[in-house]
Amino acid sequence: MSPAALSLVALIVALVVSMTSRINVGWLGLAFAWIIGVYAAGLKVDVVMAGFPTSLFITLTGVTLLFAIAETNQSLEALAARALRLARGNVRVIPLLLFLIACLLSSVGPGAVSTVALLAPLAMIMGQRVGLSPFLTALMVANGANAGNLSPFSSVGVIANSAMAKAGLVGFEGRVWFANFAAHVLVGAAAYIWLGRRSAPLEAQTSASISMTVPPLTTPQRITLAVIALWISGVLFMNVSLGFSAFAASALLLVLGVTDETTAVRRVPWAIVMMACGVSVLIGLLEKTGGMDLFTDLLARMASAKTLNGVIAFVTGAISTYSSTSGVVLPAFLPTSATLVAKVGGGDPLAVALSINVGSSLVDVSPLSTIGALCVAAVADQVVARQLFRSMMIWGLSMMLIGAAICQIFAPMIAARH
Repeated sequence: MSPAALSLVALIVALVVSMTSRINVGWLGLAFAWIIGVYAAGLKVDVVMAGFPTSLFITLTGVTLLFAIAETNQSLEALAARALRLARGNVRVIPLLLFLIACLLSSVGPGAVSTVALLAPLAMIMGQRVGLSPFLTALMVANGANAGNLSPFSSVGVIANSAMAKAGLVGFEGRVWFANFAAHVLVGAAAYIWLGRRSAPLEAQTSASISMTVPPLTTPQRITLAVIALWISGVLFMNVSLGFSAFAASALLLVLGVTDETTAVRRVPWAIVMMACGVSVLIGLLEKTGGMDLFTDLLARMASAKTLNGVIAFVTGAISTYSSTSGVVLPAFLPTSATLVAKVGGGDPLAVALSINVGSSLVDVSPLSTIGALCVAAVADQVVARQLFRSMMIWGLSMMLIGAAICQIFAPMIAARH
């Protein structure tokens, strides 16, 4: 078997393992890249190692460390609690506010998983207190967090934009965020209208007594939120390096003693960081051996120029239901965007990339994903939790078809604006 075919088989094995086990396929990707690259393709170790995405690693680690610090001293939790008080007891407003808070928190850096881990327990308590459906509460938190998940500041946004750059798609950070945001707003609005009509609290109640004691911000929390605000401003208006500036902000906070360094470092999602980097090394080997051409040939056979956006959204959605979106699906599929368009004889590489992003993220409310599982785990009543698991499973699987339809219709429109 040729090195190209071997590297493609390795990628397929990694995808299957990511869907059927809890093994971190980043380690598998690194092992495959070394064995196939050195002993089958005859490449030097340094050449294989050159595929390690140093820039992605620095950016991911810097951003996640900064928000691990904010999570450790409960700065983000304090911010979310204050935002929830804006509902002023209006039950109709609470689901919308949950969506907005989750979106904003996810957008500024923590990403969807950390945001849901932070907000879901608080949201479930709030929802139970006013009689909201746990299903509606979970969908608002999960879709809201996913809506902001591809901002240029979030770890997943960094992964997506870095992977798109390999396909020559650079400078579309705003478009990437907007397409994902719009898709989740659409399905979130559908959930709010559908479940709201079936929910007695939203139909019959206009207000509820919400007693939420919010302690004042501590000095470390004030400092943390101020530094994060300055960091975001620097990235937006002064074009400073996202990763290095995040490390600088983290170092400043640690020097000022706003939290314990060891605890913050432990909160960095190292498994996701290494999963994305390990798979990227394997993808780099595919490019060197010609395996990427075989991979895109395989994908191209599933679609035509007219159906490519919908088909790729469905395929990545199906894989993402059981696999890691940020660590496996995006690094594996986004670099193929331009080649896929060439192989099927038409289309827009940006539209294909947007379809991969949206299709793979809409299914993440499934309880088989970390985001969906966190929502289910936040429900104390086991009977209610089992019902929520079933409802979110059905909803998540249905998003494979919904996502394909949304991408088939809207991805070309959004991409055409460039």
